Amino acid sequence: MFIIDAFANAAGGSSIKDMFSGMAPLLLIIVIFYFLVIRPQQKKIKMHHEMVNNLKKGDKVVTSGGILATVSKVESDEGILVVEIASNVKVKVKRDTVSQVLNTKDSKK
Repeated sequence: MFIIDAFANAAGGSSIKDMFSGMAPLLLIIVIFYFLVIRPQQKKIKMHHEMVNNLKKGDKVVTSGGILATVSKVESDEGILVVEIASNVKVKVKRDTVSQVLNTKDSKK
């Protein structure tokens, strides 16, 4: 009988303050996870989306497959680029597969 009375006395005094102090580490982990993982990933996706939307004819690009190409035509409504990978060799690629723009037609070097 003594053990049951001890558990009953310990469980009866919980309050909102005790519950919050128990959840504080979990909330802290969620906030840290957001700022270290989710937010930077969202920024990276936004920058890639802007880069892909600003492609124009003459840009030299690298696809996610590692192919170096020059943009020949931008089909904006379909999300497809026609790129030239060698002289007179043109290939259609999805706009999202461009991983990097090496330099643009208008850049000064």
